[in-house]
Amino acid sequence: MSVMWAVKVVGLGVVAVSLSAELLGWLLRRLRPGRSLNEVLFFPSEVACVEHIFTPSSTHACCCSLPHGVETSFSHLLRHILSASSTLDLCVFAFSNMDLSRAVLALHSRSVTIRVLTDKHYAAITGSQIGVLRKAGICVRCDVGSVHMHHKFAVVDGRLLITGSLNWTLTAVQSNMENILVTEEPDLVQPFIKEFHRLWARNDPAQYHPSNDHKNPLT
Repeated sequence: MSVMWAVKVVGLGVVAVSLSAELLGWLLRRLRPGRSLNEVLFFPSEVACVEHIFTPSSTHACCCSLPHGVETSFSHLLRHILSASSTLDLCVFAFSNMDLSRAVLALHSRSVTIRVLTDKHYAAITGSQIGVLRKAGICVRCDVGSVHMHHKFAVVDGRLLITGSLNWTLTAVQSNMENILVTEEPDLVQPFIKEFHRLWARNDPAQYHPSNDHKNPLT
Protein backbone atom coordinates (compact mmCIF):
# COMPACT_ATOMS: atom_id res chain seq x y z
CA MET A 1 0.00 0.00 0.00
CA SER A 2 2.76 2.39 0.97
CA VAL A 3 4.60 1.69 -2.29
CA MET A 4 1.49 2.42 -4.38
CA TRP A 5 0.91 5.60 -2.42
CA ALA A 6 4.47 6.70 -3.00
CA VAL A 7 4.10 6.04 -6.75
CA LYS A 8 0.91 8.13 -6.84
CA VAL A 9 2.56 10.98 -4.94
CA VAL A 10 5.56 10.96 -7.29
CA GLY A 11 3.24 10.86 -10.32
CA LEU A 12 1.21 13.78 -9.03
CA GLY A 13 4.44 15.66 -8.34
CA VAL A 14 5.62 15.15 -11.92
CA VAL A 15 2.29 16.37 -13.28
CA ALA A 16 2.37 19.39 -11.00
CA VAL A 17 5.90 20.30 -12.11
CA SER A 18 4.90 19.90 -15.76
CA LEU A 19 1.82 22.07 -15.32
CA SER A 20 3.82 24.68 -13.43
CA ALA A 21 6.39 24.85 -16.23
CA GLU A 22 3.65 25.26 -18.85
CA LEU A 23 1.95 27.95 -16.77
CA LEU A 24 5.23 29.81 -16.28
CA GLY A 25 5.96 29.66 -20.00
CA TRP A 26 2.46 30.96 -20.81
CA LEU A 27 2.86 33.84 -18.36
CA LEU A 28 6.27 34.77 -19.78
CA ARG A 29 4.86 34.77 -23.32
CA ARG A 30 1.99 37.01 -22.24
CA LEU A 31 4.22 39.41 -20.32
CA ARG A 32 7.04 39.56 -22.87
CA PRO A 33 6.66 42.68 -25.06
CA GLY A 34 6.30 42.13 -28.77
CA ARG A 35 9.45 42.41 -30.82
CA SER A 36 10.09 46.00 -31.85
CA LEU A 37 10.40 46.87 -35.51
CA ASN A 38 13.97 47.60 -36.58
CA GLU A 39 14.79 48.04 -40.26
CA VAL A 40 17.66 49.57 -42.22
CA LEU A 41 17.10 50.90 -45.74
CA PHE A 42 19.85 51.85 -48.16
CA PHE A 43 19.68 54.14 -51.16
CA PRO A 44 19.77 54.82 -54.07
CA SER A 45 16.59 52.85 -54.44
CA GLU A 46 15.62 50.84 -57.48
CA VAL A 47 13.19 52.84 -59.60
CA ALA A 48 9.81 51.09 -59.67
CA CYS A 49 6.11 51.94 -59.81
CA VAL A 50 4.63 52.83 -56.41
CA GLU A 51 1.03 53.38 -57.50
CA HIS A 52 -0.09 50.16 -55.80
CA ILE A 53 1.05 51.59 -52.46
CA PHE A 54 -1.23 54.60 -52.79
CA THR A 55 -4.19 52.69 -54.26
CA PRO A 56 -3.91 49.12 -52.90
CA SER A 57 -7.60 48.37 -53.45
CA SER A 58 -7.65 49.52 -57.08
CA THR A 59 -8.69 46.89 -59.61
CA HIS A 60 -7.02 48.73 -62.46
CA ALA A 61 -3.42 47.89 -63.26
CA CYS A 62 -1.07 50.82 -63.65
CA CYS A 63 0.07 51.20 -67.25
CA CYS A 64 3.28 53.18 -66.62
CA SER A 65 6.55 51.89 -68.07
CA LEU A 66 8.24 51.34 -64.70
CA PRO A 67 8.66 47.84 -63.18
CA HIS A 68 5.62 46.72 -61.18
CA GLY A 69 5.27 44.61 -58.06
CA VAL A 70 8.83 45.35 -56.94
CA GLU A 71 9.57 46.06 -53.28
CA THR A 72 12.33 48.63 -52.90
CA SER A 73 13.85 50.76 -50.16
CA PHE A 74 11.65 53.61 -51.32
CA SER A 75 8.47 51.52 -51.28
CA HIS A 76 9.30 50.43 -47.72
CA LEU A 77 9.79 54.07 -46.73
CA LEU A 78 6.43 55.03 -48.24
CA ARG A 79 4.66 52.18 -46.42
CA HIS A 80 6.13 53.25 -43.09
CA ILE A 81 5.00 56.84 -43.63
CA LEU A 82 1.53 55.80 -44.76
CA SER A 83 1.16 53.58 -41.69
CA ALA A 84 0.42 56.72 -39.64
CA SER A 85 -3.08 56.64 -38.15
CA SER A 86 -3.05 59.66 -35.83
CA THR A 87 0.07 61.85 -36.11
CA LEU A 88 3.11 62.52 -38.26
CA ASP A 89 5.87 64.86 -37.09
CA LEU A 90 8.34 65.57 -39.87
CA CYS A 91 11.64 67.41 -39.49
CA VAL A 92 13.47 67.58 -42.82
CA PHE A 93 16.07 69.82 -44.44
CA ALA A 94 14.96 69.56 -48.08
CA PHE A 95 11.59 68.28 -49.31
CA SER A 96 10.99 68.14 -53.06
CA ASN A 97 10.08 64.49 -53.74
CA MET A 98 6.56 64.42 -55.17
CA ASP A 99 5.76 60.85 -54.11
CA LEU A 100 6.71 61.64 -50.51
CA SER A 101 4.61 64.79 -50.75
CA ARG A 102 1.73 62.69 -52.07
CA ALA A 103 2.08 60.37 -49.07
CA VAL A 104 1.92 63.28 -46.60
CA LEU A 105 -1.09 64.76 -48.42
CA ALA A 106 -2.80 61.36 -48.35
CA LEU A 107 -2.36 61.22 -44.58
CA HIS A 108 -3.73 64.76 -44.30
CA SER A 109 -6.83 63.71 -46.26
CA ARG A 110 -7.31 60.90 -43.69
CA SER A 111 -7.31 63.49 -40.87
CA VAL A 112 -3.87 62.53 -39.59
CA THR A 113 -2.41 65.46 -37.62
CA ILE A 114 0.75 66.56 -39.42
CA ARG A 115 3.45 69.00 -38.31
CA VAL A 116 6.39 69.85 -40.55
CA LEU A 117 9.63 71.58 -39.57
CA THR A 118 12.00 72.59 -42.35
CA ASP A 119 14.88 74.87 -43.25
CA LYS A 120 13.77 78.39 -44.17
CA HIS A 121 16.15 78.67 -47.13
CA TYR A 122 15.33 75.35 -48.74
CA ALA A 123 11.60 75.80 -48.22
CA ALA A 124 11.60 78.41 -50.99
CA ILE A 125 13.74 76.70 -53.63
CA THR A 126 12.27 75.68 -56.98
CA GLY A 127 10.55 72.32 -56.71
CA SER A 128 10.09 72.44 -52.94
CA GLN A 129 6.89 70.75 -51.80
CA ILE A 130 6.58 72.92 -48.68
CA GLY A 131 4.28 75.39 -50.44
CA VAL A 132 2.09 72.51 -51.63
CA LEU A 133 1.74 71.25 -48.07
CA ARG A 134 0.88 74.70 -46.77
CA LYS A 135 -1.77 75.22 -49.45
CA ALA A 136 -3.35 71.94 -48.37
CA GLY A 137 -3.65 73.29 -44.82
CA ILE A 138 -0.78 71.36 -43.25
CA CYS A 139 0.99 73.20 -40.44
CA VAL A 140 4.56 74.04 -41.44
CA ARG A 141 7.20 75.94 -39.47
CA CYS A 142 10.60 77.05 -40.74
CA ASP A 143 13.64 77.21 -38.54
CA VAL A 144 14.39 80.82 -37.61
CA GLY A 145 18.00 80.22 -36.57
CA SER A 146 21.07 81.43 -38.40
CA VAL A 147 22.29 77.90 -39.19
CA HIS A 148 20.70 75.23 -41.35
CA MET A 149 17.99 73.01 -39.87
CA HIS A 150 19.72 69.88 -41.18
CA HIS A 151 17.67 67.15 -39.47
CA LYS A 152 16.06 64.37 -41.50
CA PHE A 153 13.65 62.46 -39.32
CA ALA A 154 9.97 61.65 -38.92
CA VAL A 155 7.99 60.25 -36.00
CA VAL A 156 4.87 58.24 -36.86
CA ASP A 157 2.11 58.04 -34.24
CA GLY A 158 4.63 58.80 -31.49
CA ARG A 159 5.95 55.23 -31.77
CA LEU A 160 7.94 54.82 -34.99
CA LEU A 161 11.11 56.72 -35.83
CA ILE A 162 12.36 57.18 -39.40
CA THR A 163 15.80 58.81 -39.49
CA GLY A 164 19.06 58.82 -41.42
CA SER A 165 20.97 60.77 -44.04
CA LEU A 166 18.17 60.86 -46.63
CA ASN A 167 16.72 64.21 -47.62
CA TRP A 168 13.21 63.94 -49.05
CA THR A 169 14.33 64.68 -52.60
CA LEU A 170 14.32 62.74 -55.85
CA THR A 171 18.12 62.97 -56.09
CA ALA A 172 18.58 61.52 -52.62
CA VAL A 173 16.20 58.63 -53.32
CA GLN A 174 17.40 57.71 -56.82
CA SER A 175 21.01 58.87 -57.05
CA ASN A 176 22.73 59.32 -53.69
CA MET A 177 24.32 56.82 -51.32
CA GLU A 178 21.98 57.28 -48.34
CA ASN A 179 20.63 55.36 -45.37
CA ILE A 180 17.52 55.25 -43.22
CA LEU A 181 16.90 53.56 -39.89
CA VAL A 182 13.32 52.64 -39.00
CA THR A 183 12.76 51.66 -35.38
CA GLU A 184 10.15 51.35 -32.66
CA GLU A 185 12.72 51.15 -29.85
CA PRO A 186 11.39 53.60 -27.21
CA ASP A 187 14.90 54.57 -26.06
CA LEU A 188 15.59 55.80 -29.60
CA VAL A 189 12.17 57.22 -30.44
CA GLN A 190 11.68 59.33 -27.31
CA PRO A 191 14.74 61.62 -27.73
CA PHE A 192 13.58 62.49 -31.25
CA ILE A 193 10.08 63.28 -29.97
CA LYS A 194 11.65 65.55 -27.35
CA GLU A 195 13.84 67.25 -29.96
CA PHE A 196 10.89 67.84 -32.28
CA HIS A 197 8.83 69.40 -29.49
CA ARG A 198 11.76 71.64 -28.55
CA LEU A 199 12.26 72.86 -32.11
CA TRP A 200 8.53 73.24 -32.72
CA ALA A 201 8.20 75.52 -29.69
CA ARG A 202 11.38 77.45 -30.51
CA ASN A 203 10.16 78.18 -34.03
CA ASP A 204 6.63 79.25 -33.12
CA PRO A 205 6.11 82.36 -35.29
CA ALA A 206 3.72 83.86 -32.74
CA GLN A 207 6.58 84.61 -30.36
CA TYR A 208 8.34 86.69 -33.01
CA HIS A 209 5.36 88.51 -34.52
CA PRO A 210 2.54 88.17 -31.99
CA SER A 211 0.39 90.88 -33.58
CA ASN A 212 0.96 89.94 -37.24
CA ASP A 213 0.58 86.17 -37.35
CA HIS A 214 -1.47 86.32 -40.53
CA LYS A 215 1.39 88.08 -42.32
CA ASN A 216 4.19 85.89 -41.07
CA PRO A 217 5.70 83.71 -43.83
CA LEU A 218 6.60 81.02 -41.30
CA THR A 219 2.98 80.09 -40.54
